[in-house]
Amino acid sequence: MRVSRKDKTLMAVPVSHNDMANAIRALSMDAVAKAKSGHAGLPLGAADIATVLYRDVLNFDPAHPHWFNRDRFVLSGGHGSMLLYSIFYLTGTKGMTLDEIKNFRQLNSLTPGHPEYHHTQGIETTTGPLGQGLATAVGMALGERMMNAQFGELCNHYTYVLCGDGDLMEGVSQEAIAIAGHLGLNKMIVIYDHNSITIDGPLGVADSVDQVARFKACGWNSFAIDGHDPKAILKAIKRAQKSDKPTMISAKTVIGFGEPTNAGTAKAHGEITDAEVAGTRAKLGWTHPAFEIPADILAKWRTAGNKGKRAHKAWKQTLNASPVKEEFSRRIAGVLPANLAAVVAEAKKKLASDPTEMATRKAGEAALKLLAPLVPELVTGSADLTGSNNTKVEATKEINTGNFNGRYVHWGVREFGMAAACNGLSLHGGIVASGATFMVFTDYARPAIRLSALMGTHVIHAMTHDSIGLGEDGPTHQPVEHLASLRAIPNLLVFRPADQTETLEAWEVALRHKKTPSILALSRQNLPQARTSYTEENLVAKGAYELRPATGKAQVSLYATGSEVGIALAARAALEAKGIGTRIVSVPCMDLFEQQSESYRKDVIGSASVKVGIEAAIRQGWDWIIGDRGIFIGMTGFGASAPAKDLFKHFGITAEAVVTAVEKRLQA
Repeated sequence: MRVSRKDKTLMAVPVSHNDMANAIRALSMDAVAKAKSGHAGLPLGAADIATVLYRDVLNFDPAHPHWFNRDRFVLSGGHGSMLLYSIFYLTGTKGMTLDEIKNFRQLNSLTPGHPEYHHTQGIETTTGPLGQGLATAVGMALGERMMNAQFGELCNHYTYVLCGDGDLMEGVSQEAIAIAGHLGLNKMIVIYDHNSITIDGPLGVADSVDQVARFKACGWNSFAIDGHDPKAILKAIKRAQKSDKPTMISAKTVIGFGEPTNAGTAKAHGEITDAEVAGTRAKLGWTHPAFEIPADILAKWRTAGNKGKRAHKAWKQTLNASPVKEEFSRRIAGVLPANLAAVVAEAKKKLASDPTEMATRKAGEAALKLLAPLVPELVTGSADLTGSNNTKVEATKEINTGNFNGRYVHWGVREFGMAAACNGLSLHGGIVASGATFMVFTDYARPAIRLSALMGTHVIHAMTHDSIGLGEDGPTHQPVEHLASLRAIPNLLVFRPADQTETLEAWEVALRHKKTPSILALSRQNLPQARTSYTEENLVAKGAYELRPATGKAQVSLYATGSEVGIALAARAALEAKGIGTRIVSVPCMDLFEQQSESYRKDVIGSASVKVGIEAAIRQGWDWIIGDRGIFIGMTGFGASAPAKDLFKHFGITAEAVVTAVEKRLQA
């Protein structure tokens, strides 16, 4: 209780909703003003919504921000990050102090400009690029339903999203809300901060969509409220919690609420001047100095934070009494089954004893038939290419509307939405997510793949039809620059296996790298079995290894990936027949090879005078292996429409071309 003086009589004043919401507003604008950088408009406008959520609705424990059965809250408009940081401080979230608030947007602070997963306690996902928070949250909501179908009350929570006008203009939002509505993710609740302002000015300069009608058309429960009325906000959320559909609440707000000059205008979006801060204080009746929260208001917020401790304690008791405690705990801890290595080893022995030609997309299917029953947390899916990607096996039963007791998702033609939702599945916990499409369509999914690498989510993308080898569909479907561009993304493992054994090993490595997303680039066409002897060690885990030594001294080293390893094998046979000592190095994952010791890399690259890289893609990214004078047999432009064998010959990616280039270099 605060004490105020009225008519010379002291009386107690209870802490009101406005007091709590204004505490968020004050901390947010003070931090932005001090940093002279940031976005005060969203926190000022959405403070009423956030107060109701954290005080009256969300199930969370500030002392343990990531306990498993908490409600998830995603701020999709990540530029408004001070909304989260203010709430984290006010509720007593672990690690968030006033000093961190004062260091907003400064190097090494816990309060970066946009929320960063793994960096700040309580952040559920990295947001920034608009639309992705919403799309990622779809994966979280799906993960909750899938885990609930398997483990009941051990996973039973809501996923809340606060999004804005910009989020809903991004194309990925349509992919996200369409699949969420189709699947009936009724425990997903989106609150739309509808302030009708963008950076360019009023929303109407670029957009006139009726968002309530749009969400309804996608199978959502959708309606509008006053976003500054706490009673209306709470009533709307309770209504949403009872719905059998996902719900969108369109909350009409004023951006920069309280600013005397800029409220309700585009100027409120970004920085806030000292004069505007002073005027906002006066308009809100907030008389306290910068970064100071009165003790009674802070106590009220801390009480709101403490309410989740009871739920957390009760959940732990439920877990301890559960007959599935051991398996559930293994799943959420991300611990793989202990017999994984032994099963993979036995399968590799069989492959070595019976080598056969097979497309690596089919080899991927064979690997999944082995691994999916063993790793029940592995969830696969495809963007409308199930029969081509080969990622659906008997163990991965389909999920569908209202039935979440499965492990295969039909994402539809929604590559970006699929990749973002896979991030959400991974972030939710208890699930290893895998999506699939054609390799060329990584262009559509790239922003989510990049955020996955930034966050370190355990997502495995099976990207088939990996080169001109897909044939007649032509250059629009033939990836050329994609391997290089994906390898350029930090913390992303790009695998291009050469045969069944390498494909199985790549899947094993991808499963074991829990903080690194992976891409498996797999062929449409059949490939020869390159590895014909059993090796217990997972050689793909080293990124590159000598597949065939030279007979005698090596004059030539051939380095190849995927389908071109077969070309290297044929070229080596021809060169060795001519008395030219030739070795082959398979390079299934450049990223992992780069992580090996300098001595290992030096040994594998070798000292042959002629180095040749062979890949049906562009040269970029190869020179650190073959040198700037190394020969590259690959693509220099886009592909064409023709049968695969004709294309490889047309573009000069053949064993004969390798032999000719090597002989020319040796004669120089």
